[in-house]
Amino acid sequence: MRMSEGVEWALHTCLNLAWAAADQSISATRLAAFYELPAPYLNKQLQSLVRAGILTSTPGPRGGFRLARPIERVTLMDVVAAIEGPGEAFRCTEIRSRGPGAAPESDNKPPCAIDQAMRRAELAWRRELAAQTLADVQEQVLRSAPDAPERTRRWLAD
Repeated sequence: MRMSEGVEWALHTCLNLAWAAADQSISATRLAAFYELPAPYLNKQLQSLVRAGILTSTPGPRGGFRLARPIERVTLMDVVAAIEGPGEAFRCTEIRSRGPGAAPESDNKPPCAIDQAMRRAELAWRRELAAQTLADVQEQVLRSAPDAPERTRRWLAD
């Protein structure tokens, strides 16, 4: 499965917002500059996160984005669904009903084994993402880079 780079951008940005001062809204331009990303494209991802209730936005020259809820209540699946949409990653189009091996329409076909296997795999993937929160990821970051939140906070505040 391939996800857009917007998922990575959104996840990192959510962590950066978690580390920003609590009373601070950060502009899309500033958030994009942190990773040298194109601001208009990141802004599209941020707007998707707002629509999903993960971020809030404040308009105006001093406006920007901040988290709408604690990172303990934001799962990786929440972010993926906000960016990629809630649709299924695999869609069976029943190609087995076409071509020389196709059975007549009236036959009772067993469920497509490929469709079933793909659905099981996607369900496992979704469950794993839903079981992990941004707080879990933050915990991992803090173990390997304990100064990351403070460095990020300082940079965003400049």
